[in-house]
Parts: sequence; C-alpha cells; structure tokens
Amino acid sequence: MASPPSLLPASEPSAGEDEESHREVYEQLRQLVSTYPTVPSGLDTPYHRHPDGWYTFLPAMVSVMVAQRHFTARDTDIIITTFPKCGTTWLKALLFATVHRDGGGGGGVEDDAALAQLRARNPHELVPFLEIQVYVRDRVPDLSSLPAPRLLATHIPRPSLPASIAASGCKVVYICRDPKDCLVSLWHFHDAQRPEPRGDVGEEFRLFCDGVSPVGSYWDHVLAYWRWHVERPGQVLFMTYEELSADTLGQLRRLAEFVGRPFTGEERAARVDEAIVKACSFESLAGAEVNRSGTVELMEEPMRNAEFFRRGVVGGWPNYLSLEMATRIDEITESKFKGSGLVLPTMMTM
Repeated sequence: MASPPSLLPASEPSAGEDEESHREVYEQLRQLVSTYPTVPSGLDTPYHRHPDGWYTFLPAMVSVMVAQRHFTARDTDIIITTFPKCGTTWLKALLFATVHRDGGGGGGVEDDAALAQLRARNPHELVPFLEIQVYVRDRVPDLSSLPAPRLLATHIPRPSLPASIAASGCKVVYICRDPKDCLVSLWHFHDAQRPEPRGDVGEEFRLFCDGVSPVGSYWDHVLAYWRWHVERPGQVLFMTYEELSADTLGQLRRLAEFVGRPFTGEERAARVDEAIVKACSFESLAGAEVNRSGTVELMEEPMRNAEFFRRGVVGGWPNYLSLEMATRIDEITESKFKGSGLVLPTMMTM
C-alpha cells in the first residue's frame, strides 16, 4: 500500500536548481535582517523586528522572506496557520489523517495508511512548516511536482504570508487557544531549550504582554486571522483548542467538511472518524515510539519529538500564573478583541 507523500524537501536541491543563486538570496536577506531593530527574547539570541511589526529570530525571519518570494500556492493546498503552542501538532495529525485516509483498503481501519504514518513519523514531518522546515539551509525547493493536496503549516502572521496563499483561494485552517494556556506552554517550551531552566514565568509573561514572542503579538496574530475568516469563511476555517478538546469528533467532522473530505455515511458507520480521533489523541501520539525517542529538524537543528507533548490540557494555567497575571492577560484580550465579534470560550465567563 502506497504511503502518503512527504512534503519535506530533500537535503540537497534537485538537479537543475541554481544552488549558488539560492545561497545569494539567503545571504542578502541575512544581511538585510541583521540591520533590523532587535529586542531581548529571553533566550540566547534576540528577536528581530520585521517591517510588518512582529518579531522572530533572524534565521526564521529570513526563511519567511524567502517563502514570501518563492512559495507559489495552489488552489488545492491546505495550509495550517497558528500562533506557536496553540495545538499545531494535534491539528497537523488530525488533518493528515483525514485527508490521506483510505479506510485500510479493505483491511480495516487499523490498517489505514495515514494512521500507520502517524505511528511511524512525527506530525511535523508529515505537515512541515514553510519557514522552519521547507525554506531552510539556503534551499529554495521546487514543490511544483508534489501531488495535491499539499499539506503545509506556518506560524507566519497574516500580513506577512506569501501573497499567493490568499490569491490562490487555497484552504487555510487556523487554530487559537486561551492566551494564558498558550503563554504557559510557550514558557515550558522555551525553558526546555535554555541551558539553565528558569524558576518562574515572570519574564516570559512580561514579554508576552508586550507583544514580544516568536511571531510577535498573540492578539494581533489571532485577530488578523479571525478577520480573514469573517471576510472569507469559505477559505479560512477558524477553530479553538478548547472547542476541539471539548468535542473532538464534531470538530474533526467540521474540518473534514471544510477541506472537501467529509466522512461518508459508510465511514461513520465503520467509525473511521472515531478511529482518527483516537489515533490522534494526546495519549496515542505521545505514546508512539517515534514521539518518545525520535527527533525532527526545525531551523536546521534536531529537536526531540517528546518536547511537543507536554500535557495537552485545557485550563492548566492556574498552576503557573498568579491571579494578577491572569487578570492582566484577560484585560488585554478583552480590549484587543472588543468589537471584533471574536469571543474565545475562556472569555465567556469574564
């Protein structure tokens, strides 16, 4: 049985590509980004400020700019867009399993090729990031020969997305999360990368509230994609981590319908959708051997797959944030989203 295709480019450019010109593109952009203002990131290297107003590390910003110039979206593409630590890994698994499902080819759901892939490979290998996996290592890979639908992901803020994504009419799936839980998850993720872990979340909290994080302001990021969803609901699906957690099956069916792969009556009767929910659960993904011991390359560095599976719960922030911190974040959220029509599930009791 054929395996679903991988979108990760080969280590070396394919024949006919001008490697030298690609290196020159990257080097010119590295020089340009090095002139941008910087702010402390709380990690070893500072964030650089993009002209569109957001921050990230220099290599990732260069990759964003290369993607802006060279990525040509197709109308059959499906792009996951997220702010970091808002359920990206889970959504990648659900999307991959849904789009590439084959029901086991007569051998039963347990023999489904996509689910087999998820047992063998981390979701970030199956649905790679444009800016930290595809356009890296001075590469400008040719993605034109890859079969449809191409599944890709990005953390790029809406104003800086490659223009071809909006112009193509391809499907965009956005997921956000309670900013308090997002902050805590981001802090843990960064802490795991520090030589000496920090004892409290205070510095990360201050930066987060100031809009200084791997892709700038959480609130600006979410709001821009929300407005795009309101303007073009047929192109942009807006989801929340809390809704996905509370009704995973219902949200999976909504996702499948949106990307043009709705579950048939026969599939529902055979519980294909339920099998995907189970296979993509936190427990199943975290327990897979590849995610317990394997690595995935992000921004040219290997990262342990286990770092993407900490707890996966809703509402864990009270264990790390003071009431004053939580109140401050809720106040910013209410102020930023006022008048937009966007109400996150965790805001409903404010």
